[in-house]
Amino acid sequence: MAALSIRDLDDAVKEKLRLRAARNGRSMEAEIRAILTTAVTDDAPRTDLFSALTDRFAQLGGADFDLPPRTTPPRAASLPE
Repeated sequence: MAALSIRDLDDAVKEKLRLRAARNGRSMEAEIRAILTTAVTDDAPRTDLFSALTDRFAQLGGADFDLPPRTTPPRAASLPE
């Protein structure tokens, strides 16, 4: 296995990594290894924008709108040539 050394890492970044590792129950080294592995793995789940936004804001709740019934039939768009 290879070993890496990272220099000039901002103290704030290091602290965020430490907190993230603690939240995930891992050492900082294991957390960084997981982050790097996910970043370079082609099999990482990819999410489309709509799904990402839905997941991100789901905790805020949805919006229910009372839409009035349509009184006229839909019409085709008229596009200039």
